[in-house]
Amino acid sequence: MELSHYKHKIIEVVRFHEVDLLGVCNNAVYFNFFEDARIKYLHDIKKIFPMKEFLEGDSFFIMVHNDCDYIESAHLEDELNIYTRINFIKNSSFGFKHIVENNNTRKIIARGGGAVVHINSITKRSLPIPQEFYDAVQKFEKHVEIIKST
Repeated sequence: MELSHYKHKIIEVVRFHEVDLLGVCNNAVYFNFFEDARIKYLHDIKKIFPMKEFLEGDSFFIMVHNDCDYIESAHLEDELNIYTRINFIKNSSFGFKHIVENNNTRKIIARGGGAVVHINSITKRSLPIPQEFYDAVQKFEKHVEIIKST
């Protein structure tokens, strides 16, 4: 997927406590970058397209899958662009894709993704995603797959 398909970006700087003795960013830190990007994405999309039912009330989202392919390492004080998009929405889950780019070299150094499920905080069972979320994401993203079963 081309970077042009990613409309959302945050910047992360690799910090001292995120690297090993050689100054290489630990692999697990990328999942923290992805989490920061997902949260910022959802808050930003809610600002653009106000949604009454989303991220409010008796529901929350829980990660059910994470993955990352490491292409090159990041190092201490590298500035990284974390590009994020939603690539699919199902009845009660949706997925993210991420690209990590070194801001100085413009090289893509990692790719990843994940899936989250909409959960009722009382029953702990999955909940349908509100239609307003589908509508907002489809307005924001040009390349999102909608997979609704009836």
